[in-house]
Amino acid sequence: MTHTLTLLDKPDSAAAQAIHGLLLTFNNQTSGYLFDGRVVIITVADPGTNEILGGLWGSTAYGYLHIDMLVLPESLRRQGIGTRLMRKAEEEAVRRRCHGSYLETFDFQARGFYEKLGYTVFGQLDNTPPGHTRYFLSKMLA
Repeated sequence: MTHTLTLLDKPDSAAAQAIHGLLLTFNNQTSGYLFDGRVVIITVADPGTNEILGGLWGSTAYGYLHIDMLVLPESLRRQGIGTRLMRKAEEEAVRRRCHGSYLETFDFQARGFYEKLGYTVFGQLDNTPPGHTRYFLSKMLA
C-alpha cells in the first residue's frame, strides 16, 4: 500500500493541528514530561492612541522560554524598552517554572543586545539568508 503525500503551500489549520497533536503525543510519551505550552505576549503601545508600536512574542514549554519575536521601531530603540520587554518575559517564565530561555537572531539584528542580557551563542547557520548568519542563543534563568 502506497501512502499519499500532499504538499501544501498555504496554511491549513486542520493539517497543522493533526501534525502538532501527533508530535505532542510522541514527545509527552517519550520524554515523560507533559507539554505545558503557553504564549507570552508583551506589547509596547503609544500612550496617546494605544496603537501597538512593537513588542515581544514568545512561549513557554518544557521548562524553557522561547522568544519568537522582539521588535521595536528605530525611534524606541536604545531607551531600555527592549531590556524591559526581555526582563518581563523572563520574569514570567520563572513564574511558570522555566529554568532557561532561548532565541534566534540574524547578524543584522540584535545579537549584541541579547549577549548584553546574558545570552550566549550555542549554534549558528551560515549563509542563511545568503551572505548572513543566523545565531541561536540561550540563557539560564534564576
